[in-house]
Amino acid sequence: MFGDIRNAQGERIDYTFQAGKSGAKRLLVIGHGVTGNKDRPFIVALATSLAAAGIATFRFSFSGNGASEGRFVDSIISKEVADLGSVLDALRDYEVGYAGHSMGGAVGVLRASQDSRIRFLISLAGMVHTRAFAQREFGAVEPGQGFMWDDPQCPLSKKYMDDASTIDTVVSKAGLIKVPWFLIHGTEDDVVPIQDSNDIVAAAGPNASFLELQGCNHVFSGEPHTEAMIDAVRKWLLAQGW
Repeated sequence: MFGDIRNAQGERIDYTFQAGKSGAKRLLVIGHGVTGNKDRPFIVALATSLAAAGIATFRFSFSGNGASEGRFVDSIISKEVADLGSVLDALRDYEVGYAGHSMGGAVGVLRASQDSRIRFLISLAGMVHTRAFAQREFGAVEPGQGFMWDDPQCPLSKKYMDDASTIDTVVSKAGLIKVPWFLIHGTEDDVVPIQDSNDIVAAAGPNASFLELQGCNHVFSGEPHTEAMIDAVRKWLLAQGW
């Protein structure tokens, strides 16, 4: 429907569009977290459920991830912010909301703070303190030698660590986001602690609302957590007039 979408480096972005209401010109773009892709089960479940409720969805893999072109070692936060901009360019005829999981949540905050084309923002277990995350999860790994979470398909690069360190935190961007913003985070998240969301909500304006999901992990897995996350997103979007 949208043809080839390419980023600033000319790399093709892999995506899946699921239609909602006939003739509707608004959709929710969904971005994944570090080492993820557009086909993670909970992302597919979210997109499919929303489409069934009449909300069109567009899930994509950042360059270097999944079936998108590019090298994984170049998949840093700053590049993904630019990738999202390229996606928004391709969706120029639509009113767009963005939902980002984990590192994709940090990407969403950084993009939405500077790009008025994002009309609604959703953070799903969103990463906020990027430097702390990188040091906590990968500080003992030698860049260029080791892997993220011991996954040989996900080599750790110095570029990733440097970028996460330079950004440090996205808390300072919270006050720049003037659109409706919904944050969801599980209390049992051991990858991105729920304190990340608490910190950015405290710095956000009155347009932000926050839902804690008791007993839920980083990827909203298991019953009733997956459906609880999906149901919350669906109800919030419908309340925004979707």
